[in-house]
Amino acid sequence: MSKTKIDRRNFLKVLGLGGAGAALAGCDMPSYVTSEEGAEKVYSYLAPEEYVIPGVGVWYASTCLQCPSACGTHGRVREGRVLKLEGNPDNAVGGGKLCQMGQAGLQTHFNPDRITEPLINGKPATWDDALALIAKKATGNVAWMTGTISGHQRVLLDTHREVTGNARHYAVETVNARAWEDACNDVLGDAHPTLHMDKAHAVVSLGADLLGTWISPVNFMGQYGDFRSSPRGVLTAIEPAMSLTGANADHWVAAKPGTEAAVALGVGHILMSKHGKGLSAMPNAATAFQAMTPARAAQISGVSETNLSKIADTLASAKTSLVVANANHEAARAAMALNVLLGNVGTTITPGAGLGAGALAPVGGSTKALAEFAQDANAGKIGAVFITGANPAFVAPSQMDMPSALKAIGFKVAIATCHDETTKLCDVVLPQSSALEDWGTHVPAYGGKAGVAQLQQPLMEPLYPGTRGLGDILLSLSKGAGVSELDAFEDYYGYLGTAVSAMMGSDLEGDWNRVLQAGQFNTTSDNCAFSATNDVALSVSEAIGGDLQLVTAARQGLYDGRHANLSWLQEAPDQISKAVWDSWAELHPTTAAGLGLKDGDYVTITAKGGTITTRVFTYKGVHPNVVCVPMGRGHTNYGRWADNGVNPLAILDAPPGDWNQHEVTAGSTAVKLSATGDNRHLVRLMDVDKQHGRKLVATIPAQQFDRNQGGA
Repeated sequence: MSKTKIDRRNFLKVLGLGGAGAALAGCDMPSYVTSEEGAEKVYSYLAPEEYVIPGVGVWYASTCLQCPSACGTHGRVREGRVLKLEGNPDNAVGGGKLCQMGQAGLQTHFNPDRITEPLINGKPATWDDALALIAKKATGNVAWMTGTISGHQRVLLDTHREVTGNARHYAVETVNARAWEDACNDVLGDAHPTLHMDKAHAVVSLGADLLGTWISPVNFMGQYGDFRSSPRGVLTAIEPAMSLTGANADHWVAAKPGTEAAVALGVGHILMSKHGKGLSAMPNAATAFQAMTPARAAQISGVSETNLSKIADTLASAKTSLVVANANHEAARAAMALNVLLGNVGTTITPGAGLGAGALAPVGGSTKALAEFAQDANAGKIGAVFITGANPAFVAPSQMDMPSALKAIGFKVAIATCHDETTKLCDVVLPQSSALEDWGTHVPAYGGKAGVAQLQQPLMEPLYPGTRGLGDILLSLSKGAGVSELDAFEDYYGYLGTAVSAMMGSDLEGDWNRVLQAGQFNTTSDNCAFSATNDVALSVSEAIGGDLQLVTAARQGLYDGRHANLSWLQEAPDQISKAVWDSWAELHPTTAAGLGLKDGDYVTITAKGGTITTRVFTYKGVHPNVVCVPMGRGHTNYGRWADNGVNPLAILDAPPGDWNQHEVTAGSTAVKLSATGDNRHLVRLMDVDKQHGRKLVATIPAQQFDRNQGGA
């Protein structure tokens, strides 16, 4: 590589190095073998490698990409095939654990519906033809749409964006923590602070499903175990429909959707007036707390004054506490103000982990970006788009008119492992390798260690030779767009090895092997600290009018629909209803009786954005004014296992407005229900949810638990 005449400054940039990282690199950059230099002969397992013992598995470290959390993994490989995934015990994010979505990464890899060759207008093509067409067509007003992206994939993406005229990047995640991140950034100057649930004696969640899908659920599950140890912490969940966190809470409180901020302000009022808490650092927030009397909070939210007092008393009596929220921006800001009021900042909320190489930092997604993409596309501001890690044609509500938005774009390229609703609308489809046969680096937004980046390595050879890894595709696109600094690399492995060794300040083969074994590597880190607490104005919205409000929930399993093509997760029972392979509408028994409905009755749910038809599941874990339909199902072009159920995202309200203050899935939508006259049994793992007085599951106060466990 030293023979290649390149601009060193630009070269450091395309490697993701700068500042302190550039100093580590020295004058001569280390280089790893390319595919040409490292060509190997492949033998059958009749003559295996010396380290391969037939019948004995070998474990390799990598990173899970089944959701944005990026937990560290270990994959067991035997006779050249990956057979099992588990958590990496040395990884700070997952702590050696792996959720069911991570376990199902194996089926994502072996999915028989994977795309195996490039397609141009739906017809098979070669990689050369596809890349040549892209170089010709993707020239003006280029944009990228991705899910959460970080590491050197982000570096190459940004390199391509820059060379194509500072292309706009729309990062889309239907399940996100944007309201919380914005509130943390506004108040503390840190969008990703570390939460110490394990150090709290009382935790209050306002619509944040800590144990299900919020931010890093595997990390929080580990903390939850410590939180429940003696002395036993008290968990309170306030939400319109019960989540997995709510199902594990000591105190579950049903609130009208969109009014969680009123609950937080009402609790703050009681903490100030009854328990003498002060908030001199945030006078605007203090004024809002004082103005929200419990009576007014109860009127807005439907949460009784008794419950508000109970929540406030629990927080006031706890030695340490934590309040989290993701219901909406109003609730998140109010929750952060409560944390300041309770003195949680610096104890159960500390600065997040910092990474010196900022170019590798994660770009998190939101539905705000989805709405902006639709608006810009319909306005003719996008001439060509690359889409990877996102399915806008499925997750966008019909009011965004995503089909018209995509149609308005002259040239569309999808990079995907399987066909979905979006690939069907694209001009070129590039087949992507699975996460278990690809290279990459990743930086988790939450839960990682300061200065530590994670490695993703292939656990086996590609199942389909016609697929390519995302890094290799980005490398080819950037080269095709004229980034000469990348000509030094034959493939992404050579690029990645060079970049990682430069960040470590080493070119020793032993160091690289240790990185492969650990699944992570050290870089420079920033000194993380909160800025002075910033005052914010707190506001409250009244509940949306209408007899019934539709809310949709993400459940661990199908998530936002990205795992609906995995039969393992279709078969895995829903955490709340225990249902499989279909959709349902959760209704409070009182509400269902008032409408003359019973379990299994099919109803048509009508909103401004359209209609969906599914069956009723009566359940006390929803507010009487709410109908909850979990998201994830209702696909029309996502393989053999995803054609079931309905898609509630399609009918959610998504009118043009201030997207900085609104996440589509955080709100509710006024709907009407009408029975179709049909009834069919909902298949559930467990059809009995009542104890009939037998006390199979007993409950005791936390204080008695502590006495029994000897911790008090």
